[in-house]
Amino acid sequence: MITKKMFLGSASLGAMLVGAVAAHAQAAPAPTAAETPQADASSAPAGAAPEIIVTGIRGSLKAAETIKRNSDQIVDAIVAQDIGKFPDPTVASALQRIPGVQVSVGDNNEIQGPLIRGLGDIETTLNGREVFTGDGRGFSFQDIPAEALAGAQVYKNNSANMIEGGVAGTVNMDLHRPFDFKGFTVAGGAKETLSTNLNESFPSASLLIADRFDTGIGEIGVLVSGSYAKTKFDRPVAFDDLMRSGNHGPEGAEGALMPTGTGGLNQFGTYSRPQLNASVQWQASPDLQFYGDALWAGYRNKSSTAFILNSAFDGTQITNLQTDNNCNDYAVNDAGYTGGTNIEHLCNATSYTSLNSVGFTSDQAHKQHTNDYIFGGGVKYDHGRFHANLDVSYEKSTYWSKTFIIDVGKRIPVLNVTTNDDGGVNYDAPGNPLGDPSGFYFTNGLDDDRLRSTGGLFSTKLDTKYEVGGILKEIQVGARYARRTSQYQEVIVNPPAPGGPYVTPVDGQGLPADFMQPVPGVPRIDGGQAWVQPGIDYLLDPQVEDQLRALFGVKLGDQPYDPTRSFDAKEQTYSGYVQGKYEVDFGGPFVLDGLAGVRITRTDRTIRGTGSVVNPDGTITLVPVSKSTSDTDFLPNFSARLQMGGGLQLRASYGKVLSRPDFGSLNPGLNYALSTNPNIQNGGSSGNPDLKPQKADEYDATAEYYFGRSNYVSVGAYLKNITNRVITSADTEVINGIPYQISRPRNLGKAKLKGIEAGAQYFFDWLPGAFSGIGAFANFTLADSKVETKTDILYGEPLIGVSKYNYNLGFIYEKYGISFRMVYNHRSKYYDGDNTTSVNLRPVDQGVFLNGVRPAGRLDFSLNYDVSPNLTLTVDGTNITKTPYRSYYGDTLNPHDIRFDDTSYAMGVRFRF
Repeated sequence: MITKKMFLGSASLGAMLVGAVAAHAQAAPAPTAAETPQADASSAPAGAAPEIIVTGIRGSLKAAETIKRNSDQIVDAIVAQDIGKFPDPTVASALQRIPGVQVSVGDNNEIQGPLIRGLGDIETTLNGREVFTGDGRGFSFQDIPAEALAGAQVYKNNSANMIEGGVAGTVNMDLHRPFDFKGFTVAGGAKETLSTNLNESFPSASLLIADRFDTGIGEIGVLVSGSYAKTKFDRPVAFDDLMRSGNHGPEGAEGALMPTGTGGLNQFGTYSRPQLNASVQWQASPDLQFYGDALWAGYRNKSSTAFILNSAFDGTQITNLQTDNNCNDYAVNDAGYTGGTNIEHLCNATSYTSLNSVGFTSDQAHKQHTNDYIFGGGVKYDHGRFHANLDVSYEKSTYWSKTFIIDVGKRIPVLNVTTNDDGGVNYDAPGNPLGDPSGFYFTNGLDDDRLRSTGGLFSTKLDTKYEVGGILKEIQVGARYARRTSQYQEVIVNPPAPGGPYVTPVDGQGLPADFMQPVPGVPRIDGGQAWVQPGIDYLLDPQVEDQLRALFGVKLGDQPYDPTRSFDAKEQTYSGYVQGKYEVDFGGPFVLDGLAGVRITRTDRTIRGTGSVVNPDGTITLVPVSKSTSDTDFLPNFSARLQMGGGLQLRASYGKVLSRPDFGSLNPGLNYALSTNPNIQNGGSSGNPDLKPQKADEYDATAEYYFGRSNYVSVGAYLKNITNRVITSADTEVINGIPYQISRPRNLGKAKLKGIEAGAQYFFDWLPGAFSGIGAFANFTLADSKVETKTDILYGEPLIGVSKYNYNLGFIYEKYGISFRMVYNHRSKYYDGDNTTSVNLRPVDQGVFLNGVRPAGRLDFSLNYDVSPNLTLTVDGTNITKTPYRSYYGDTLNPHDIRFDDTSYAMGVRFRF
């Protein structure tokens, strides 16, 4: 159904598109050879453009438009404005400008987790080679610095010669290669970025050197590039804890639906990203080229999740309780959560005062590093009508993490709470007692978590094509072999507080005198005042760690990895394809072309883990678990493009795609633990070795009109029929008489994702003088999703993570050496988790209980000034409207958390010689 809001949004964008066409409608000239990118099978999926060196915002948009126009598939692209100048600070933040791509903000304030039309099952390639991070299948896009990239393409449909693995689509990133440049080139830049949350700045720099030489054995090109960025971050969050019945709380809370506690956290610290890459190309003869690439990308993080919580239900009294008229019936258990048989009529609490409640702070001290090593090389042969490319590559990705947590607390005499102040909690404790380092006790258990994950991939692929001529323009035949290994190891040590909660004081234990240290405050919590917690440097100091281990009664030093939390996986994939490219010339401007093919893939996989069995006497026996599977899939595809002349063309395509489950989701082991925090449920997790690959039949159709020098309008519709969608949900399982919330992935069944996409780009060249440098672009995506399996608890609900509406509006100015771009990105509400099986209290008539995220938008800008042809000054700003993230439990009346995303400003310089 088309709602009024949807109609108005579509109509306003449509008016802009129609206005742009009417203002400057003319027959578009055919692209010149210089404007038409040619596919490079050695570096990208078939149909992708090679790196294009351009300068200026308009040049990059023109190059991206040309890729879109000439591709065999439905693709949108981003091209760097110059060497080392991607349009946004990160790859993920640049991808959000593409129609249908949605992103989120990570704990360290980085844009991350791109979704294509709301789905995160993306196949990621770098120079056409599959890449991933750690033991998973996904890739952390922020691990590749934007300065290193020449361009990126988002493929929304598949073809037989592309690597399978993305139900959502494929993102290919291109690094520079030496033959991209005419001769000796030195380029680089440096910038200083200011974080307004911290009011501190941090540096980054990049350098590229490339040259090519004519020798007696042919032309040789060499390129070396590197970058380094060090970033400080601060991301405050305030939250309401799980909803609960006040009838089971302290005196004065009767009849109220209220959070069990209120709190916040501040994620702050420092991370750095070093990166080096090199490339060699050797044109041994006009027909024969050899090439090789190497990349190392690293991530180093030392940070703290500073946690604060005040539990009203552990207080002695609630006063000044205010409720509204939002009242419902709730099925409540003896603890005041959902799941009981008693029906209670409760009204939503809007504010209250808690007396003598329990408060605690926690330092979750983190140390992490990632290393990605990618090596590849191959040979290209082009002779007459025959073309071949043999490529061999190897990747090793390692991720290591250590987290050490200590919780401390004390009683809070008075706590004043407003549960929903413009979408988030607001509270204060007079005198800021948690900011005073004296009088703290150990409250919950020590938590010592260490993990290491490693992924390896050897792959080789051969792509060939023969130009037949006539209606069958060419035949493409190819094959790929990939051998993947994955290993995950983890250990968690979590003994309870010595003597129990609030028994053992922190003082007098021989710890350093300044063990308790202040941390940055959080808006809406005590007016942003700092609280104190165990210092991060001490919690990551082996000597202090052993002092705490001794105090909590556990073995000193790092513990060996736990078999029940670890797994090993091996996977081999064999793929082959045949595909024809056809072209029918109907005479005049009408030409029909496209692809028809099939990809056949077989996957053999073995994954080994360890389960645990609780014996009648309470002891635990470890049981090795292994699972082997084999899958064979046929993935047909068909596409057609009708060129109608004057810059107008129509497209239609069909394809079958798949995504394989993550190795962690397949882990047959089960692990669980008793919670040492009374406000946190016992929990655990397990994989599901019987998970099936997600599959989808996808249909796309577009109408595209290109006119003027670099203008276009595009409108399209799409449909994905998804089977075996994988989601993770928790349910209560009783183990040895104790209930645990065990999270397991499962195949959802059937789901449908459909919608429309529209985009436009227009430059006002016809305006006089300085005004002729004005341009604008806009895009809009409607993503309507629905779970269609009637037996599933989520039947009829939208897919988790999918926003129904997403749009970008951009203003551009480029003239007289000035390049300016301002872009607003908006994402409508979406659900980020299924809370249906949790203890969170919800009305009796609300069977499905989802965590929602409110609509939000971000405004960014970029300003460049060319001092000379070789030197450019830059100023950039991100999230300058300082838009927060606001989530809620089932209903906006019950906020979950509000996250204060950072605003940053950067000044820099770029050079190129």
